This record gives sequence, structure tokens and C-alpha cells, in this order.
Amino acid sequence: MDFSKISSLVGTYLTVYGGKVLLAILTLIIGLWVIGQVVRLLGRIMNSRHIDRDVQPFLLSMVSGLLRVLLLLSVAGMLGIETTSFVAIIGAAGLAVGLALQGSLSNFAGGVLILIFKPFRVGDLINAQGFTGNVEAIQIFNTILNTLDNKTIILPNGPLSTSPITNISGKGSIRVDMTFAAGNQNDLDKTMNALRQVVSACPTASKNKAHDVLVNHVSADAIMFDVRVWCHPDQYWDTYYFMQENVVRQFGKDGIKGAENVQLVVNS
Repeated sequence: MDFSKISSLVGTYLTVYGGKVLLAILTLIIGLWVIGQVVRLLGRIMNSRHIDRDVQPFLLSMVSGLLRVLLLLSVAGMLGIETTSFVAIIGAAGLAVGLALQGSLSNFAGGVLILIFKPFRVGDLINAQGFTGNVEAIQIFNTILNTLDNKTIILPNGPLSTSPITNISGKGSIRVDMTFAAGNQNDLDKTMNALRQVVSACPTASKNKAHDVLVNHVSADAIMFDVRVWCHPDQYWDTYYFMQENVVRQFGKDGIKGAENVQLVVNS
């Protein structure tokens, strides 16, 4: 083995490429440091603007990944490596992956929008996509609901972010609307007082809001009353069933006669 030739060849390569390699290594080290500083600065900006902490890691990792790819392409160019083909390959791969994961990317974008704009939060009672339940978790691709009968519903964030959503508990209280009927032979004031007594006795009725007992309709056989009771969203059904049971009890106690030949539709 001719060590002199090998030494001469190594010296030639060091002379030709040594500076480029050293510069590329320095660029890589400094570039990675700069990217770290940029990502940290971006994180502080997100915190100052109160961007949701659940979505911050995803946004920061995306920015960091993009900057690292650009840095590696720049370093490759400094070493004399043709990067045009790499850019074309990355672009084609990105397009293929994007088409293959179109639905998942839509759900990802929807999850980001939900976490940023907060149309609802974990614990809220919502109606969306034909389902009603409490929000158990907001994930980056799906939102999980726990229905009132304790079923788990998984909703994709893409359609969820672009469809109507009713945030039932968003205001902190909800009104339970009910209709009761009594025969029109009963004294009006006595019947309304009986309904008010039941509302006052309801343990889940809000103490900070005014409740309504109103005459809805008078017919030859009956007087229809609208009763509207405010409560916490979690106590909707407790309030509803308390009123149904205790109105019957109070009417019996006060001797208030029920209505005949009346088909009552109760709001729920």
C-alpha cells in the first residue's frame, strides 16, 4: 500500500473540500442554535397571546421541522450537493402524503381551530353532529363526548369545526321549559301559586335568576301553563323530573283538578 499516494490524496481532498466541510459544520451548528432560539421566542409569543397550550407543541414542532429541513438543504448546497432533485422529491412526497391523508389533515386543521378559537371547552355540554353530551376531551384529530346516557361518542374535528355547534352550558346556566295543564274549573291564582311553590321548593333551581309561571293557552277544557326554571346545565334532568313529580303531588294536595281530553306535549 502506497501511503504517500494516500496521504497526497487526503491532502488534496482536504485542500479542496476541507474549507467547505468546516463551513458546513459551523453553519449546521449555528443554524440549529438559531432555530432553537426562534422556536423558544415563538413559544413565548404564543404564551403572551394566550394560544392554547394543547396546540402550541404541534405548531412549534411544525415550525422547527420546516426550519431544520431548510437548514439541511442549505448545508447540502454548501457541500456542492445538487439539492434541486431533493426539493422535487420532497415536494412530490409531500403532495402524495397530503392526498393520502387528506381526511386526517382536515381533522388536524379542525382540531387546531377548535383549540385556538374555543367554541367549547372540556366539560361543556354541547349539541353537535346530532349528538348531545359533555365534552370529555379535545384531541388534535377528534373530540370525545360523553352522552347523558353515558355513551362515548368520538367526533372528527374536521366536520365538527365547520358545522353548527350548540354550546348548551356555555353561559353557565340553562332554562328548563315545561308545560302543565289544569282543568279550567280551577281557580287561576290558586293553580299558579301551586306551580310557584313547586318551583320554590326545587333544590336545583337557580337562586340568582327569576323563574316564570305563565298562562300559555286557555281552552274549553283546560288552562295550559308554561313553567320555565333556570338551573345549572348538569342539573337539567334533575330539575325536569323534580318538577314533573312534584307538580302532580302539589296539585293533589291543593285539590287542583287535572285537564280532560288534553294531549300535552312537554318540552325536553
